[in-house]
Amino acid sequence: MRERPLVTQPDATPNADRASGSSFYMAMRILPQAQRDAMFAIYGFCRQVDDIADARGPRDKRLAELAAWRTDIMALYGGSLTSRTRDLAKPVQDYGLDRADFLAIIDGMEMDAIADVRAPTWPDLDLYCDRVASAVGRLSVNIFGLEHKSGRQLAHHLGRALQLTNILRDLDEDAAVGRLCKHRCCRSGRRSGKPGARPRLCAGHKGGTPPFRHRR
Repeated sequence: MRERPLVTQPDATPNADRASGSSFYMAMRILPQAQRDAMFAIYGFCRQVDDIADARGPRDKRLAELAAWRTDIMALYGGSLTSRTRDLAKPVQDYGLDRADFLAIIDGMEMDAIADVRAPTWPDLDLYCDRVASAVGRLSVNIFGLEHKSGRQLAHHLGRALQLTNILRDLDEDAAVGRLCKHRCCRSGRRSGKPGARPRLCAGHKGGTPPFRHRR
């Protein structure tokens, strides 16, 4: 018996293009088309707000752009669409996606944009992981059709696990440019107890005093 192809047609949409360079792309492509389109829309939203947070422009400009996204999401749930939320309307309606999760993702991006943070406390780090990772998971499990309670538990734990893994993976590279998303401890295992702990020292560098960032 001949095997059926996993995907029967190319994904020629802006959201698919944004996802094409992601490690998630092939996994999303094997979903049924309705779920695939919904996941591409979620990814497109995340990519756009993440790009704002990652930009090198003035902080007030980045925060204003994120605030505009917040306004657009609020309008989406009020029945008004903009050009950039149009692709989200059908997933929101079909899968009952929660407005609070979209807003949480924007909140997480604002944590990146508002200030350079070094060695966050555990509560701050956990809140960041919830906003930029677990909130995305909560949207995703609705699209995948998981049972509500178990789906949210999966999003909670897997989101944090993946986010902390990303932080640790990029620790050395981020420290070289002054970023430290690691909890307040240095390589000796002693707590620094200071928000200004030196990233390069905590990452194992001998010198330099080169804020709380990493790449998703």
